[in-house]
Amino acid sequence: MGIVKIDDDLHEEIRRASTVMCRSINAQAEFWMKVGMLAQANPTLSFNEIIKAQLVAAQVHIPEVAAA
Repeated sequence: MGIVKIDDDLHEEIRRASTVMCRSINAQAEFWMKVGMLAQANPTLSFNEIIKAQLVAAQVHIPEVAAA
């Protein structure tokens, strides 16, 4: 574990987002870093595809949405 220096404005955005997403500030920053790393490594995947792949990898059951 280390210390990461981030801009004060970015820290404020992380704080605001963490409130909405019910995460700690550190958990929100870690989430954004992980998704950013995965997006950079997989540039053809959308955000939703990245999240779905992570849920599948964690063996989270993802219910299918019924078509209207």
